[in-house]
Amino acid sequence: MRKVFLLASFFVFTPSLLALSLFLLSLNFRSSFLSQKPFPKVAYAALPAASGTLKTQITFQDARVTVVKDFFQKYNSVLYPYASDIVSTADKYGLDYRLVPAIAMQESTLCKKAPKDSYNCWGFGIYGKKVTRFNNFSQAIDTVTKTLARQYKAQGLQTPQQIMTKYTPSSNGSWAIGVNTVMDQLSI
Repeated sequence: MRKVFLLASFFVFTPSLLALSLFLLSLNFRSSFLSQKPFPKVAYAALPAASGTLKTQITFQDARVTVVKDFFQKYNSVLYPYASDIVSTADKYGLDYRLVPAIAMQESTLCKKAPKDSYNCWGFGIYGKKVTRFNNFSQAIDTVTKTLARQYKAQGLQTPQQIMTKYTPSSNGSWAIGVNTVMDQLSI
């Protein structure tokens, strides 16, 4: 019996409560609506001037420079600031950008074992007691790259195996393997 009473009271009080709530809500809505000024008639509304906006700028950077920089940074090389020069000089002479850093790694562990004050990280013109010296790394990069392009690539010596026959003919093949390994690391 108690359950029937509860069920009946639910069906009686619930609609009454809903009706009362709607009535009170409509009174509140009417009073707040009537107290405000009428909405102006606007055909369109302009957006406010942007303030605190975010501004982005996309800059394009050669991924090859980033790869070479990361490589130099990984091995803590003094050539790090010259990564862009290496890539642009390789482009200037039509040479693979990876070759010059790879030879520097093979010949001097990226300048760590280069003759003192020579700026020659490539073993370029170093044999016996003869040491080719440069005034700075920029000059060395340009000279080595230009020589590889004009005296090696122009004669058909393009791969490390081919270059090795003239650059370091006494090598048993390990020079070319080392250069190839580094060139693979520098690939994009």
